[in-house]
Amino acid sequence: MTLWELRLFKEIGCAKSMSKGAVHCEVSQSAASQHVREVERRMGVALFDRGRRPLELTPAGRLYYEFCREVLRRQEEFARALEDLKGGVEGTVRVASIYSIGLSEMSRLQESFGARHPAAHLHVEYQRPDQVYDSVRDETADLGLVSYPAASRDIAAIPWRREEMQVAVPPAHPFAVKAEVWPGDLNGQDFIGFDEDLSIRRELDKFLRTNGAGVNMAMHFDNIQTIKEAVALGSGISILPARTMQAEIAQGRLVAVKLHAPDLYRPVGVLHRRRKKFNAATQSFLDLLLAAEGS
Repeated sequence: MTLWELRLFKEIGCAKSMSKGAVHCEVSQSAASQHVREVERRMGVALFDRGRRPLELTPAGRLYYEFCREVLRRQEEFARALEDLKGGVEGTVRVASIYSIGLSEMSRLQESFGARHPAAHLHVEYQRPDQVYDSVRDETADLGLVSYPAASRDIAAIPWRREEMQVAVPPAHPFAVKAEVWPGDLNGQDFIGFDEDLSIRRELDKFLRTNGAGVNMAMHFDNIQTIKEAVALGSGISILPARTMQAEIAQGRLVAVKLHAPDLYRPVGVLHRRRKKFNAATQSFLDLLLAAEGS
């Protein structure tokens, strides 16, 4: 068996999906399925319970999955040791990021990182917050970028930056000409919020409740981009990180109004698996992030 085969099985087991595992390894779903069948034939045992959705590993499959993880981990350690001997910064940095970090912002980071370390590669995948945690936990990502970062037994969280929250309104809204609004001014306003399972929704609900701002929750979504579009179309107002609205403000589609709430901000942090040893490229990218403080 090759390292590529081990990586393919690990990706399928992690994603609990033939198709998603295939995408991560840039092969067709049929090729991924054929590979799993061949491994099962050689071992003489089923590795997945195909009667369940999403796919579940059998006890034998879990054993083989852990074997794949361990071999790939040792291979990464070997690559890091070899890099240290050569003295250069090479290798790939795998980053899982929430969507609101922004393509433009990540593009700037990629450009800066590439200029410093041309032999290294940065791969970024945009995911929902829960998927970012899963990717870091399963080591399909070296680093994760999330808001309201939460450390756990197997995941460490490094504070990165605190983002000012402002009121997002369409240009024709009465708030658009104000220099500042107070929480009480939001009373009775149609509001575009976040889905209830997201940390930012819980924090904003707490803020509104504490300040007696009874908004009318007109609709809710799971990402900032869709909320911005709904606000721009006049469906309501919202409270969003100011830096995520820069493009729409420049286009004249949104206005960001300062909110009198000095304690309201969105914390953003960097996740990594505890006790994980970074390769030189990952450590260099982490250093770049922390030095820039997300600017």
